[in-house]
Amino acid sequence: MRAVHRAVSDLRRGTPVLLEGGGEALVLAAAETVGARGLAELARAALAPPVLLLAATRAAAVLARPVPATAPEDAPVAIRLSPALLDPDSLRRLADPVAEQLLPEAPQIMPAPGFSQALSPAAIALAKVGRLLPALVAAPASAAAGTRLGLLSVGVAEVLGYPATAAASLTRVAEASVPLQDAPEARIAAFRAADGGIEHLAILVGRPEEAGEVAPLARIHSECFTGDLLGSLRCDCGPQLHGAIARMAAEPCGGVLLYLAQEGRGIGLVNKLRAYTLQDGGLDTLDANRALGYGADERDFRVAATMLEALGLPRIRLLTNNPDKVAGLSACGIEVTGRVSHLFAANGVNDAYLATKKARFGHLMG
Repeated sequence: MRAVHRAVSDLRRGTPVLLEGGGEALVLAAAETVGARGLAELARAALAPPVLLLAATRAAAVLARPVPATAPEDAPVAIRLSPALLDPDSLRRLADPVAEQLLPEAPQIMPAPGFSQALSPAAIALAKVGRLLPALVAAPASAAAGTRLGLLSVGVAEVLGYPATAAASLTRVAEASVPLQDAPEARIAAFRAADGGIEHLAILVGRPEEAGEVAPLARIHSECFTGDLLGSLRCDCGPQLHGAIARMAAEPCGGVLLYLAQEGRGIGLVNKLRAYTLQDGGLDTLDANRALGYGADERDFRVAATMLEALGLPRIRLLTNNPDKVAGLSACGIEVTGRVSHLFAANGVNDAYLATKKARFGHLMG
């Protein structure tokens, strides 16, 4: 986990890293952060001209046309980088759909010789761990070149296994009584993964762990800075958060709300703001995420399952309109005895957002 975490930190700073697996290696730099110095370091390590690796959905947006079918499905697409495109400003415009799109030339798809079927997906996964745009300058390299230039090295297996490892390493590190406006008998327990990242929180209302044979009420709530804290009208997150706590306070055995550090369905606050800008231009929630290169929902329900097990709550009733949450928890070994609807009326601003949840995400809004 330390290698992944350090590699992500370097990518966020614009420093290249080395990704190794199966006897091959790629030198990588994040397109949205790399500068002239990082590109020069990458060139010194590269064994061939670099390409731009993009998630397939982002490549389709850049090219303004569907990309050729790839195997496996959703494999990253390589874009040819001529000298006119191989500069920090052009790379950022290719990576970020919110940036000004005036490019010196039209980008073209190209083969990516020397890239194994595992390396390029792992590169995109590494960018997503860092909540960077999934767009990377990449070139074949040797481990010796990385060592000579002092580049951090991380293995494909470490990157692809990171979500499961991080979830399994969650530890309950603190707990305190925190009386809430709608739930005077409330506690907050903090969980931290071994990577030292942002903590996930469990808001325990009453004593759900003492419910006995009754399955207590539980909710998985992804943090939403704009909705939960600022009262944004673009979503229904604030009402869902406070409504869930109030509902649990009325339950005989209380309940638990897992407040997870998975902003924007797992894409992070910065990328959520980019998605908002795309939505203001006419895209819906799902298509905005895909234009950024992310999936419709990037959350990992293993985090929630690990927390529920640690809290002694392997059997719950789930407060949600999202059947994927029920399926996700069940797949992780949590017994979901029932789904409890959690609906709030549209406010005149979030009407299209709620309609998209129903029509395209399959939420049960009736």
